[in-house]
This record gives sequence, C-alpha cells and structure tokens, in this order.
Amino acid sequence: MPETIPLFPLQTVLLPGTPLPLHIFEPRYRQLTVDLITGTLPHKRFGVIALVPSHEAEVTSCDQLQAVGCAAVLRQAKRLPDGRFDIVSFGDQRFRLLAVDSSSAPYLLGAIEWVPDTPAVIPGQRDVSDTIGSLAGAARAAYRRYCQAAWQQGDWTEPAEDAEIEQLSHLLATDCLLPQEDRQRLLEETRPLHRLRLVGRMLNREAGIVAALRAVPAPPAVLRRHASKN
Repeated sequence: MPETIPLFPLQTVLLPGTPLPLHIFEPRYRQLTVDLITGTLPHKRFGVIALVPSHEAEVTSCDQLQAVGCAAVLRQAKRLPDGRFDIVSFGDQRFRLLAVDSSSAPYLLGAIEWVPDTPAVIPGQRDVSDTIGSLAGAARAAYRRYCQAAWQQGDWTEPAEDAEIEQLSHLLATDCLLPQEDRQRLLEETRPLHRLRLVGRMLNREAGIVAALRAVPAPPAVLRRHASKN
C-alpha cells in the first residue's frame, strides 16, 4: 500500500547508507525539522528527491521531480539562535513517487511505494562468490583510481572491507563528483551486481577526465556540504 512521507526536493541525489548534512533556513523546512524532532512525523524520516529542471518556482506535481528518491532518517539536529537548523541525516530506503500533495502541510507530502533491491544471491543459485569478489575488487580499484587522481591521501577513506555488497556501490559513489544523472541512475538500479559494474565504469571514466584536465574537485566533506545547501 502507498505510504505518505514529507518530501525535501534538492539539486542532489541521496544514496542509501550515505550521510547528508543540510543547512535548513527556509520556513517550511524549519517546520519540517521541528516536526521530525518532536515526533510529529514518525520514524524521523523524510524523502529526499532530486528536482527536474523546470521553469516553475514551486513544486506542485510529480513531473518536476525524479521518479525515484531516497528516504532520509534524521540523526542529528542543532537549532541555531535565529531559528535555522544544521542537521545530519542518512539515506535509508529507496522509494518511487506516486503523487505530490502541496496543500495539506506547510511542506510537500508525497505518496510513495518502497523500491527494494533484487537479491544479489538467489536461494538455490550456484555459487557466485567469485563473481561478487571480482566485481567488488574492480569497483574498489576504480574508486581508488578516482580518489588518487582527485585528492590528497588524507581526504578520502575507502569503505570497510566488510561493507555489504548491496551498499558498496552507493558507498563508493557518495564521495565522488559524479554527475547528478549518474547518481540518479545508481539510485534507480535495483540489481546490486549490475550496480557495482556501473559504478566501476563511472568512476574509471571520471578518473580519466580528472587526470586529463588536471582539474581537482573539492575534497569529499566540502562536496557534501555544498551539494546539500538548502
């Protein structure tokens, strides 16, 4: 059955299992933050969804948003003296947007359905551990190639060796300066092994561009801070 969650449209794509710091200053999203903190909204959860380029200033329909977003769970909130907030949330489950309600609350509400992954290993399937290990190794190698081309050694940290295979592609992508279309494609991909292949190709491509242009992006923490400004 469809569920309803508050929506926070952004010019970025949140991936499951990754952090999203936000500086909240717009009145409607201040109210959203208050409702999350006080428990008015259950589970401290809201939906982050990327905007589609539009001439309209206000979001009133699904056409102005991507089809798939990611629920975020509020982890930390600091209220500033003037009523603004600095918050940290983490990506949780993907959802598909079915409808938008722009009039029932101070902020947008969305009717959504959850989008689970296809299992990486199906019961009864022949052993695929070698395939998984090969794909994970190739994706990690692409990540290291990108980070070594872009940043100083202390500016990045590779995901832990025991990271779940379903999460690994998202963790590898989160600190890299991928175009929004690539991040959206990763978000919408529900096959974990295919997603690993995909992120490896993307990071190898971007590493080549960085090396060729000799253009170094900002370190990961700075990228996240600027990408998440409201």
